[in-house]
Amino acid sequence: MKKFLYITDQDEYTDHSFIGPLFEKYLKTYFEVDIVYFSEFKAEFERKDEHRFILPIADKNNSIKELDRNGIDISSYSYIVVRNSGEILKHVISMSGVYDYKVGYRLSFPKRVAKMQMDKANNKISFLKHLNNTLTTYSETKLINQCDIFIPTSEQMHNEFFEGVTTKTFICPPAMDPDILHKNIQHEGEEKRFFYAGTLDKLREFETVLDAFNSVKSNNWKLTISSKDPKYTKQVVDSYSSLGDNVEIFNAKNKKELLNLISKADIGVSILPDIPLFNTSTPVKILDYYSSTVPCIMTNNANNNTLFTDDYDAWFCKFNKESIKEKIEYIVNLSKDEVAEVGVRGQDRLLKIRNYKIIAERLAETLELL
Repeated sequence: MKKFLYITDQDEYTDHSFIGPLFEKYLKTYFEVDIVYFSEFKAEFERKDEHRFILPIADKNNSIKELDRNGIDISSYSYIVVRNSGEILKHVISMSGVYDYKVGYRLSFPKRVAKMQMDKANNKISFLKHLNNTLTTYSETKLINQCDIFIPTSEQMHNEFFEGVTTKTFICPPAMDPDILHKNIQHEGEEKRFFYAGTLDKLREFETVLDAFNSVKSNNWKLTISSKDPKYTKQVVDSYSSLGDNVEIFNAKNKKELLNLISKADIGVSILPDIPLFNTSTPVKILDYYSSTVPCIMTNNANNNTLFTDDYDAWFCKFNKESIKEKIEYIVNLSKDEVAEVGVRGQDRLLKIRNYKIIAERLAETLELL
């Protein structure tokens, strides 16, 4: 069996919900898969188990040399894929001639673009930052074109942020693990329970969503928010005098706690501004919602409307107060059975087109043809 090495950009203790199902589970049907994580606290290489290695963060730009120095047979790998780091990729490409492996670059999320967008939202953008981002993107594009395969999250992401990449491309979106689906817990109350998982910041403009909820005529709804900063979230919610009794705030510490909260909801919320950063990939939270057959209200953008159909397996709205309000009021007036049916149809749809087991098979077939 051929060997595959995945060099992540992640700390060993972070949530590996994407890496786990695809690379640690399903791709192992086709390749012997090893994975490299990094640590800010360890000064030496560590073999976590037979297939997972930990490198000090200081050694990330010399990953191949450090793995080789610590007894990992680099020449045994047929494929080495780098996740999100142009600096690591540069080193991996430079060593490919020595060890004769195929090189791939996985772009799961354009973090540098996200930072630029956040700075812009907070009025911290400058011409120098913009120029630096343009030059870095140009350099990364040149590196990716030296790879054997480019693995972005979506075709939209490829076109929007790396349109100059011409190397072979395999689209690898976030998906559902068909072996881990969660039962939806139907509550006894008549109200519709909405759930939002994510950050509240200027970039996401969640106040627009709260404005919409605040203006809904019916009081037959609840909104649960799980945020990493519950104190700030409470401050935002408290600025609306009439929202308090209808909104609950949690801080899910891990994926298990988050999925437990989602399973008690009726409708997931993934309403984001109409900007390329959010329009070029499917938020993982949408997959989390549908893994519990919780249907989702989401922004009508080019990515979402290729996956779902409005009022069949999801609900679409524009990113403005009135559109969101109208859709919330429409959902509140549906029966619980009608809402649940939308969730079932959405989960069935995603299991057909966003299934890690199927993606792993297709990725393996693509790699074998390199």
